[in-house]
Amino acid sequence: MTPTDDGQRAYLWRLHRWLLLLLASFAAFVGVLAWGETQGLPRNWIGIIFLLVTIGLYAGIGVYNRTSDPEEYYVAGRRIPSFYNGMAAASDWVSAASFISLAGSIYLFGYGGTAGAPSGLAYIIGWSGGFVLVAILVAPYLRRMKLYTLPDFFGVRYGGQWPRRVAVLAVVACSFTYVVAQIYGVGLVTSRLTGVRFEIGILLGLGGVLVCSFLGGMRTITWTQVAQYAVMLLAFLIPISWLAYKQLGTPMAPMAYGQLIAQIDRHERELQDDPAEQAVLAEYRRRAQDDERKLADVPQALAQERRQAQARLQHLSESGASADALFEASRALAEVPPDEASARARWTASLRENSARAAPAQDGVRWAQAYAGDPDGDAQAQALFSQSRLNYMALVFCLMLGTMGMPHLIVRYYTTPTVAQARTSVTWTLVFIGLIYLSAPALAVMVRYEVLEQLVGQPYAELPGWLTQWMRIDPGLLSVADVNGDGRVQFGEIRLGSDVLMLLMPELGGMPYVISGLVAAGGLAAALSTADGLLLSIGNALAHDTYFREVRNSRASAMSRVMLSKFALLLVALLAAYVAAQRAADILYLVSASFSLAAATFVPAMVLGIFWRGATRAGAVAGMLTGMAVVGYMLMGSGALAAIGLPWSGLWWGIQPISAVVWGVPAGLLVTWLVSLATRRGGQPAAAAL
Repeated sequence: MTPTDDGQRAYLWRLHRWLLLLLASFAAFVGVLAWGETQGLPRNWIGIIFLLVTIGLYAGIGVYNRTSDPEEYYVAGRRIPSFYNGMAAASDWVSAASFISLAGSIYLFGYGGTAGAPSGLAYIIGWSGGFVLVAILVAPYLRRMKLYTLPDFFGVRYGGQWPRRVAVLAVVACSFTYVVAQIYGVGLVTSRLTGVRFEIGILLGLGGVLVCSFLGGMRTITWTQVAQYAVMLLAFLIPISWLAYKQLGTPMAPMAYGQLIAQIDRHERELQDDPAEQAVLAEYRRRAQDDERKLADVPQALAQERRQAQARLQHLSESGASADALFEASRALAEVPPDEASARARWTASLRENSARAAPAQDGVRWAQAYAGDPDGDAQAQALFSQSRLNYMALVFCLMLGTMGMPHLIVRYYTTPTVAQARTSVTWTLVFIGLIYLSAPALAVMVRYEVLEQLVGQPYAELPGWLTQWMRIDPGLLSVADVNGDGRVQFGEIRLGSDVLMLLMPELGGMPYVISGLVAAGGLAAALSTADGLLLSIGNALAHDTYFREVRNSRASAMSRVMLSKFALLLVALLAAYVAAQRAADILYLVSASFSLAAATFVPAMVLGIFWRGATRAGAVAGMLTGMAVVGYMLMGSGALAAIGLPWSGLWWGIQPISAVVWGVPAGLLVTWLVSLATRRGGQPAAAAL
């Protein structure tokens, strides 16, 4: 063994000792808080302590590893061992969507999902399969080129400015969409930990994001993400194992949860014949019909709703009603849509929700089946089955190829010492994300069983206080309303959003509040770790790939390049926080949209550029723009038409917009190939490093 090998082994053992110390210290910290809870430590203090300690840990790592050296800032000096690079990549990947929303999607849509909403299992399969493609087709080849950013590849491989410019545009677009989802998760978790408003929670969590990525770039982010993965792993596995032991008698949830599926199916079949559930469904159908009536004549319905709200407020004022009644009437008047466009958007969303909730028992019976519908049923059931299966496979395809093209993931494999370690670190990434992904389906099953056993049928007067607290944070995430007026909770009266299931699971399972704080800290770590990598990718694309590559032509000093990257990162973070505060879409939808954009823009030109020497600059630019245009049309077309009240009929073969990569990638490949053939002049060789 060479002295270099001896030094590397000593370095690894030193890192292993630090990791074990971190795990032991955090476990002891959770134990101390658990003891404090038994001694009367207030719940709000437990949440605040979790927030301060975890963000303080990440900030300490950020300060210790701060740097202005470009090699350290952009690629962590290319000396991160494969084990820890894999752990950091897993932390980068187990985002708010995976930690907070993945199990919730399986809870809501079952194993196969519906025609328009594929199950969370598609995300697990797609993301995991994508890492196999990364290891085979991307990571070792890009690491060999010793690059800093993903646009660097297009600039080096194809030459000229336009391939890099288009790549920068796509990096900013897909990473910004993704980072908005993470900051939304930051606000959700922080508001749960501290009790502050959602918007204030975003700002508090944003400080934790910036203190890492701003101070030391990739060097700081790498070691922060290692710590964040340790927190995530404990926060995910401890409560799931606890709930599994309570329900199944064993902490090995992934191996034992299957026995609950038959019981869930039996419960949900009984709901079909329950008169109370039928009354709930009838009320939702009535509300849907009322929404249809309003949408048939929006101006008249809006005027009538405003008159009724004004008349009620006036009546209460004249009759000397209580202050609370007057406040509620005033708020109802203020919530009347201000114009016809707002009214149409609100009633359209209400119609969609009420129609979906009008038959939850029927959907629930199919929850454990492979896909919605029935391949042996009538024509409608067969069509639903085909549509559900098609969208499921399309989403898996989208996520696999999107994984290959995500800028913040690709740059992670620039940081290893060798090409071989880049490939090995992908394997470690799969191991680390597998520890969490294998438990997500078990969590969804156990929570659904807990809801059916513990909540359904309970009197409203005896509902636990944590339900009220969650409903105050955001009624769109969790609400329970006595729709049929019988004083008891029915399954159809429970509105549970996918973004809240993981966070409320400890309280639903009757665990100590300290476990709720632990889960929230894990969700915060997941959102912060991914947001760090995404913001760094955007900042580097704007500063390194745009300003200094074109405006200054790389003549600026190393210090000024790093400082401008930090400044761009700060501006993007503030803009993303503003967009996230608008709560435009759920986390999984935003993530899926960014994957479609990344796959359609980067994958065709990147794979052809690596393996086909005939790919040309014009072909790459044309293919990237084509893929981006196709996905953009599918993603934005439905929203733009709905905003002006027009129906959207732009689905091709019934595939949902989040899986637009099904059309974008083939279009990009075809255009890149054809334009390259048309513009070849004796061949344009690939980069020598490949």
